[in-house]
This record gives sequence, C-alpha cells and structure tokens, in this order.
Amino acid sequence: MLRYFQLTSFALAAGFAIAPADAQMPAAWPSRTITIVLPLAAGSGMDTIVRLYADKLSPALGKPVVIENKLGARQMIAAGAVAKAEPDGHTLVVLTSSSLAVGPTLFKDMRTNPAKEFVPISLYVKSPFILVVTPSLPIKTVAEFIEHAKKVKATPLSYTSLGPGSPQHLSMELIKSQFEVEMSHVPYTNTPQSVLDVASGHVSGGFAEAGASLSLIRDGKLRALAVSSAAELPVLPGVKPFAEAGNLAGFEAVSWHVLLAHAATPKPIVDRLHDEMKKIMADKEMRQKVAEMGLLPVDTPSVEGIRAYIATEQAKWGSLVRKLGLEGSQ
Repeated sequence: MLRYFQLTSFALAAGFAIAPADAQMPAAWPSRTITIVLPLAAGSGMDTIVRLYADKLSPALGKPVVIENKLGARQMIAAGAVAKAEPDGHTLVVLTSSSLAVGPTLFKDMRTNPAKEFVPISLYVKSPFILVVTPSLPIKTVAEFIEHAKKVKATPLSYTSLGPGSPQHLSMELIKSQFEVEMSHVPYTNTPQSVLDVASGHVSGGFAEAGASLSLIRDGKLRALAVSSAAELPVLPGVKPFAEAGNLAGFEAVSWHVLLAHAATPKPIVDRLHDEMKKIMADKEMRQKVAEMGLLPVDTPSVEGIRAYIATEQAKWGSLVRKLGLEGSQ
C-alpha cells in the first residue's frame, strides 16, 4: 500500500457537521424548487451529469430541480452561496476533491469551511485521468515510461498539469516520489492547450482528462499508457489501471464529485436525498451515460461512509501537499 494512502486519522471524518438526530422531516418538504449550485461552467462534465440526475430527481421529489452555475474562487463562490442559504434542503451544492480533499491544505483562505458547513449527500462519480505521452517518444508502457525518465536526467521528461496543487500535478508528483524519478513540471491555464501540446511533442506527457484526450488517443495523436483509477475505463478497453500497469498496489488518483447540503439540514431530508440519489445512480441507463463520458459512476456509500472517504482523501493529498512545500501556497 502506498505510504500516502495510509490514513493518518479518521478524526477528520468527524469534521463534517451532523444534523441533529431527532430532526423531523418538514411536512411540506420540498415546498418549492430545489436549486443545485455548481462551481463549474455550463457544458462541463460536472454540469452534464448534474443535469442528467436533476431530470430524474425532479419527478422523484415532486418539485422542479434547477441548476445554477457559480464559478470562481476555487469553488468557494458556489460553496459560500449555499452556506448562506436556508438549511431547508432546497439549496444544494456540488463540490469536488479539489476543494474537499486538497483545498484544506493547499489554500491559505478557503472563505468557506466545507467540513463544518456542509453534510455530504451523495458521492456519485469519479473522474479518472489518463497517463498519456507524445507518440514521438519510444514509450509504450508504464515500465518504459519510468525507465526512460530515469535515463534522461540531463534533460528530464516534461509533464503538463493545470498548475501547482491541481489533481494532475499531484498525481504525477506522487509517481515521481514512488519511483524516484525527475520530471519537469509545465503548468497550463487550460486543459485543451495542455493536451494539444503533448500531442504535438512540445511536452512529453501528463495525466489528462478523458473528455479532452479520448479523441486524440483514438486518432493516434496521443499514446495512452494507463488510467489513474482502480478500475479500467469502459471507453478505453485494454488500458490498464496504473496500479496494475506500474505494479504500484493501491494507487488511485482521481477527482470525484459530491452532492452536499447545508450542515443544519434536517437529517430526514438528507436521508431522503441520499436514498433518491442512490436509486438514480444505480439506474443502468444513467450509469451507461456517465461511463460514455469517460467517468466512473459510483454506488454512493452511506453519509457516514462519504465522510470517511473524504477523510482518507484529505489525509492522502494533504500529506503530499505538505511534502511538496505547497501548504497554504494558494
């Protein structure tokens, strides 16, 4: 098991506020439109998935479910809007591992403390990355990738990411640490350009999002070596998980999405929303649509299980952020 994967303390899980156990379900809930606030733009993968399950959540609850996109401030504008809303189950938010797992260590000021201000409802999808290299390199496997990186110390392989502390950056730094290799970090401000620069050979490789890289992989303009998830991606059959391809047991480096509510939301409402989301994400058609996007649908754990998962992810990535000297750097 990777040393970064060892949980330093499950006490973090207790940080997520728990609604009073004796809270009662309001008789008229829901009494109006339910709003799900997103920190990413309309048309993004997150937005697409949320609109898919919102269409199913609406008839299940008997009220409209609408999406409101609030971008900026490392997802904290969206989080802050919901933290200030009435804790009545009518305003929800979706956050990712960037704010829930990495942010508490990486960011100097998060404005909002998700662990104290929200209760998790559903962990419903994981977003893996694909380790890709430019086809001009004589690299076809993870073993060759590591071997090549060790041979070219004078001119290290370069890799892309969306900046220090981004999931792609931390994933590659984890590999560098585990295999004791040097690679040069080339940060970008947007995913499409970073992937195109790998395809053109300006950068050696990197971890890329499936949505931005699949077409280039299929056209032979990028070479896929492994996926960062614990399981294969249905859209990339035959491309093994890094844990297997790199003989690195326990390796998983993925982004993930969680639907949350205000921490003071009555427990019966949280439980109802959790149960409805569990049914929706278990639907075969829904899972197929998510898989076709290059994502992995998740059979959500219980509310307590989500808290525990977030705690392990906070420990794993927080440890690496501190090792890299990035604590409070953003």
